[in-house]
Amino acid sequence: MNSGFLSFLKRKDCQILSAVLILQTLAMYMVLQRKETVPPHETLALAPDNLGGWRKTQENVVEKEVQDVLKADDLLNRTYLSPDGSRFANLFVAYFDSQRTGKAPHSPKNCLPGAGWTPRIADEIQISVPGSPEPIPVNRYVIQKGNSQSVVLYWYQSYQRVVASEYAAKIWLVLDSIRLNRSDTAMVRVVMASSPEDLDKATESCVRFVQASYPGLRPYLP
Repeated sequence: MNSGFLSFLKRKDCQILSAVLILQTLAMYMVLQRKETVPPHETLALAPDNLGGWRKTQENVVEKEVQDVLKADDLLNRTYLSPDGSRFANLFVAYFDSQRTGKAPHSPKNCLPGAGWTPRIADEIQISVPGSPEPIPVNRYVIQKGNSQSVVLYWYQSYQRVVASEYAAKIWLVLDSIRLNRSDTAMVRVVMASSPEDLDKATESCVRFVQASYPGLRPYLP
């Protein structure tokens, strides 16, 4: 075994990921012995056309090839216009009844670069939203393709919980599978066009859409 591989195994992120995968494997083995609880879910197609003053302008098609890769149980892909008519926000939601059979949300950090987008900024922000006593953690991902730039905000939503970290989502999956016998979850993503000079304002507008849409979407998510 070469020294490079040994060094990789000693890295903290590698050790954390290994521990999460081991816990997930053990938990899945345990819960597979029981019939999973799949809570009733209202279809995303019934989500409001008006979310806090943002008006739906388009119901976007999700190509079959994308659906086949995602394997989500329900999908939403819409474009909304801001109340003042100055900004468009693309709202994408992938909902999963269960993750027992290997189905799971795909991280935009993996999907978007595969579509030709180059990441420029990847960080996490806190957003205060109606109905939540604490701000929710949200990933901010700024991407660029040629002269086009976009701000991406996304998070994972499961039973009474919002998380940004993919690691945290996996850990909670294990715990919820053991404690609650359920593994339903959703990935919520908002994309808004921007420019290098417009980044701060685009981020602010994207945050406002999250704040406006969160209460209206809440009944359709885990």
